[in-house]
Amino acid sequence: MPKVLFIDRDGTIIVEPPIDFQVDSLEKLEFLPKAISNLRKISEENQFELAMVTNQDGLGTDSFPEETFWPAHLKMMRILEA
Repeated sequence: MPKVLFIDRDGTIIVEPPIDFQVDSLEKLEFLPKAISNLRKISEENQFELAMVTNQDGLGTDSFPEETFWPAHLKMMRILEA
């Protein structure tokens, strides 16, 4: 059976913006230092499958419309897949 590591997104691998705590634009997408290299190390050296989990408080509301969530989230996923 594979080992799976569940990883939260905001504040764990990407910076959670202190202004509004929402990564709702590409400009706000910033990885924490060494997050990508450490995830790769965990995956390759310790043979973990990685699964991201996230709860986006307020997603779909007027202050955080869903369409502002997807561009940065999909960019982050493409970076991690690479």
